[in-house]
Amino acid sequence: MKKMMKSGVLLLFFVGLFVIPSKVIAVGPPTCPADVGSECSDSDDWEGEFFPGIPKIKYEGPSTKNHLAFKWYNANEEILGKTMKDWMRFSVAFWHTFRGTGGDPFGSATKVWPWEDGTNSISMAKRRMRANFEFLEKLGVDRWCFHDRDIAPDGKTLEESNANLDEVVALAKELQGTNIRPLWGTAQLFLHPRYMHGAATSPELGVYAYGAAQVKKAMEVTHYLGGENFVFWGGREGYQSLLNTDMEKELNHMARFFEAAVAYKKKIGFNGTLLIEPKPQEPTKHQYDWDAATSANFLRKYGLIDDFKLNIECNHATLSGHSCHHELETARINGLLGNIDANSGDPQTGWDTDQFLMDVGEATLVMLSVVRNGGLSPGGFNFDAKLRRESTDVEDLFIAHIAGMDTLARGLRNVAKIIEDGSLPDLVRKRYQSFDNEVGAQIEAGKADFEYLQRKVLEWGEPKVPSAKQELAEMIFQSAL
Repeated sequence: MKKMMKSGVLLLFFVGLFVIPSKVIAVGPPTCPADVGSECSDSDDWEGEFFPGIPKIKYEGPSTKNHLAFKWYNANEEILGKTMKDWMRFSVAFWHTFRGTGGDPFGSATKVWPWEDGTNSISMAKRRMRANFEFLEKLGVDRWCFHDRDIAPDGKTLEESNANLDEVVALAKELQGTNIRPLWGTAQLFLHPRYMHGAATSPELGVYAYGAAQVKKAMEVTHYLGGENFVFWGGREGYQSLLNTDMEKELNHMARFFEAAVAYKKKIGFNGTLLIEPKPQEPTKHQYDWDAATSANFLRKYGLIDDFKLNIECNHATLSGHSCHHELETARINGLLGNIDANSGDPQTGWDTDQFLMDVGEATLVMLSVVRNGGLSPGGFNFDAKLRRESTDVEDLFIAHIAGMDTLARGLRNVAKIIEDGSLPDLVRKRYQSFDNEVGAQIEAGKADFEYLQRKVLEWGEPKVPSAKQELAEMIFQSAL
């Protein structure tokens, strides 16, 4: 019995060694910079560069072996009547680039950048902001995107949160100067526990109001920073079960929320585009903005079709069972293509992996839609993409963005080849050439009724149906890659 008691005491002692420090860490995270040898400081100052040894990234052409140079993206080169820079309008996502830790549902963080001190303080937020602008300058990108709570810490009250945001935004305004601006800003309405049922679709009136107040402030700072768009991503705007959900009421409330956003945008003189970002699920089982078609239908039903466009994310497209090209075309032909979150998923993984787009064929299809749309301005390409958990070098941040930019640039070059060659557009035109006559014109003008068409069938007899030539279309497309 004594041996058992002795063993029990020892066991409790050793368990304590592991449990107690973890509680201490949770209560008081480290406040010293992560790099060994640095002194503790509450200042946002940083000695030297955040990215020492990383030069300003330049175009060196396809033959270069330098992984810190562009092979295909030549910003000022003109293609199809615009510079590559104007076609792309690239943007860096603050949350993935500067707040991503490599953590996932099965593992803790794998990345702590040298400038991080382990806190979410105002001084740390300012330091990250300085790192952001050095990164943009070296990468040669003049746009960035943010959530309000990514760039400034949440406070204990709305007033404190707004004050924190104002302080960090003042620094951002100073650092971005006249050449850099946000492609878009947004409010983070999904992380805090208050939003567990959603914001605009929450059954709790107080949460609805809090979400509105947070969007109000986020829109104000986006406007102040010269942002060109404002995004709504409804990660919690949906349901887990219809048994306890009044779907009609929630959709009506979401429409009222968007109406109020439109009204406030006009009140403050914000000329940016309001964007809805479709996603089918994750974290919510079913999101109300499932895909581009669902979102377009919602906007039409509530009379908002002229006030919003869509921010299409490629990984969200595949989660909804579509290709990115399908979602872009659906948005485009409805006059709703406003911005693209450039990323991709893994076909073997069933969640939103937010990988950098590296597939040249996929990028070519994406750029086909962009060129048909005449560009994306005032939208652009935001790299809503993160390093893989196992990529832990600071240099990897640059490599990933360079590769993503090069992939889309190569896609644009391929589209130029497809247009110049003319074979693919000609194949599509010939497939529908039977409508190039008086009867076809009557149909497309809405003047051909069923009686008229029946008379034509009796006159013509059985139609001859030609080949679709799909394999030829795929051959032509592949030859451009």
